[in-house]
Amino acid sequence: MQHTLAYADVKTAADRIGGHIRPVTVTRADPGSEPYELHLALELMQHTGSFKARGAQNFLLAHREEGTLPDAGVTIASGGNAGLACAWAARRQGVRATVFLPATAPRVKVDKLRGHDADVRLVGTEYAEALAACEAFAADTGALASHAYDHPLIAAGAGTLLDEIHQWIPDLDTVVVAVGGGGLFTGVATAARHHGIRTVAVEPENCRALDAAVRAGHPVDVTVDSVAADSLGARRASALAVSAARQEGVHSVLVADADIVRARRALWDDRRLAVEHAAATALAALTTPTGDRPLTTPTGDRPVRTGYRPAPGEKVCVVLCGANTDPADLTQPPTAAGSPR
Repeated sequence: MQHTLAYADVKTAADRIGGHIRPVTVTRADPGSEPYELHLALELMQHTGSFKARGAQNFLLAHREEGTLPDAGVTIASGGNAGLACAWAARRQGVRATVFLPATAPRVKVDKLRGHDADVRLVGTEYAEALAACEAFAADTGALASHAYDHPLIAAGAGTLLDEIHQWIPDLDTVVVAVGGGGLFTGVATAARHHGIRTVAVEPENCRALDAAVRAGHPVDVTVDSVAADSLGARRASALAVSAARQEGVHSVLVADADIVRARRALWDDRRLAVEHAAATALAALTTPTGDRPLTTPTGDRPVRTGYRPAPGEKVCVVLCGANTDPADLTQPPTAAGSPR
């Protein structure tokens, strides 16, 4: 598999999936509320409720073009969103989808998957366990193995989002995006670099696969323990993501769970946007205090960068990447600070 993504891959994906996905809507946040100019990319309105539909369509349409869609269908392991997108795209292509999820996956995602006629299999408590079961299933049945994030077709499909944002805001300075395994980040950062746009990659403090990989120089396993783990809980980042993170114009920052919860609540209270914690993770970077502070990492106790503070006049777009969440807790009194779970 290739270990770098090129902008040509993103352009090819855009041509391939045009008409099959919903173009993103971008909205300006309240002018004057901050010294910088803030925009929100409402990718939560995408088919299946997340950006994952872009990569899933690109993956299956590419295999359809090559005549490599097997009778056994497609299979994928997912925290939920990638499985939803794969099942949706497979149904449109008339092929079967077998989706492996951790038993801890949110009920709302499991129920939606079954609504797309997917064969849903719950395995283990982490994405990595579901992935191992998926790989064994593909080997046994001949099903086409897709991936939640670690595939160039998946990452290129996700990157089409940035080109659409650029059409809305041609003079954009910075795009802010949450990172799990790195598919969305890889595609967005690749397209952003082509347009001269800075990328801020945001991870929860206890789901920091990309930060750990960049420090180690290669993908490494990390502990997964965050309120956003259902979407951002990859144990390791892809080699594609590590390569993209080393490019000029990329900043990697961490945020605390409590800040993620507050950002998600603020999106509901101020805008009536019900997003999952992964989407709120990106916005939390702008409200988390910035600076370096000690944190135990897989490579030892080292300072990490927290938060991102735009310069006055900077044009920033935060990607709200998904809405597959149970909004019931948004109508309840907010959880006490420091107790997001």
